[in-house]
Amino acid sequence: MPEYDYRCKACRNEFSLFYRTYADFDAATPSCPQCGKTDLTRLIRRVAIARPGRDLSGMSANEMMSVLEGGDSREIGQLFDQVGQTAGVENMSETYQETTDKLLKGESVAKVEKGLQEQAAAGSPPTAEAKPKKPPKTTP
Repeated sequence: MPEYDYRCKACRNEFSLFYRTYADFDAATPSCPQCGKTDLTRLIRRVAIARPGRDLSGMSANEMMSVLEGGDSREIGQLFDQVGQTAGVENMSETYQETTDKLLKGESVAKVEKGLQEQAAAGSPPTAEAKPKKPPKTTP
């Protein structure tokens, strides 16, 4: 729902108006709720600026450590994803890919780490190498 902020030129009152659609905004003649005047100035209060993406795969070891120590799971996931793409995703283990996906979705680092520890304790430790996929068995 679009929100628009105004200041009345007559009484200096600042207020916000909400419209259900942009068409409703275009059709409206806003007026000050305090004095009723229509001589208003539109205010710009909140502006969202998209950040450009970072190339995390070309970072130095110290810069990568900084990302890991920062604890932002999505940023760590991006780091894993970009490094994995640089190395060739097809060469990454299934565990690496699953871990990266979980981090990219925002799952906490602690939860992901606990899952890896539980997986290792259950006897299926994460592998550093990709496991070749076995072809399906066919019966003659």
